[in-house]
Amino acid sequence: MTTDVLLHTDGRAAHIVLNRPRALNALTHDMLLRIHRALDAWAEDARVATVVLTGAGERGLCAGADIRALHDDAKLGGARARQFFRDEYRLNSAIAGYAKPYVAVMDGITMGGGVGLSAHGGIRVVTERSQVAMPETRIGLVPDVGGSHLLAHAPGELGTHFGLTAASMGPGDAVLLGFADTFVPTGALAGFTAALAGRDAAEAVHAYAAEAPAAEIAGQREWIDSCYAADTVEEILDRLLASGVPEAKEAAEQIGAKSPTALKATLAALRRARAHTTLAETLEQEYRVSCAALGTPDLVEGIRAQVVDKDRNPRWHPAGLAGVTAEEVGRFFAPQPDGGLGLTARLG
Repeated sequence: MTTDVLLHTDGRAAHIVLNRPRALNALTHDMLLRIHRALDAWAEDARVATVVLTGAGERGLCAGADIRALHDDAKLGGARARQFFRDEYRLNSAIAGYAKPYVAVMDGITMGGGVGLSAHGGIRVVTERSQVAMPETRIGLVPDVGGSHLLAHAPGELGTHFGLTAASMGPGDAVLLGFADTFVPTGALAGFTAALAGRDAAEAVHAYAAEAPAAEIAGQREWIDSCYAADTVEEILDRLLASGVPEAKEAAEQIGAKSPTALKATLAALRRARAHTTLAETLEQEYRVSCAALGTPDLVEGIRAQVVDKDRNPRWHPAGLAGVTAEEVGRFFAPQPDGGLGLTARLG
């Protein structure tokens, strides 16, 4: 039996511990399946009142999926990756609809797939060490695991900013954008999680939660809302560079280093997700987008540059935004032959 996920109960609390600390608890397919089976069992177990998600080690909850495995499979056609996405997004949906309090401790680095396991829970806890991000555009992918739903429904254009730049949110930013709702200081985490063994989750939150730090991004809302309201990535970059704001210029530089194809697909995905009323709709869309990304050269190249060779010098194709046509972006949203996730029939 795998030790990559540790499952145990402590009084009335059932615990999921992601246990790959050397890989920053990156998710494998087997880990996803084991977590889903455990959640299904605990949902029917009257002895379990609360489920708690944490990560082993000192660095963070989870850095996301095992993207080296994703890279290797994409080079072979992506069949296993498609099944990984299917099972991962179905798990994200199950967490969002879980009938019992689901407490996710987003201490330290929580990115990509780690967000999918945590930010859809009923109680999302951040600490002063939290660094929350959807970094997909760095590797030629588009925000997924329900992250595009959260980004699309964040205040103003904050979600567009974080989605395109792949920047990290501190604890206050994560609360402001709707990725978290509870702040517990790191020094109080052990007491908080221990209290869940005998207390209702709401009581434990009341006893241990503190006021979250101020959102660092809040003071940047004026230029963010103005610049990112543009209809195209090209115009967003023009506005950022013309704003005269140093932080806006830095954001433009960050965006300029990302996959042009992923950037355009991300903006289209976020705009479409704004019209979605449920997470399920967005997860269905993300499945289409992620499967389509497997057929682009940028996903393999982005992972190669960031993780495999680590030269941090991806050679995107096409190399510039002008080379990405509307037809190419549209292909990201075409129905998949397998019919999708089966979560909703609303997408056309």
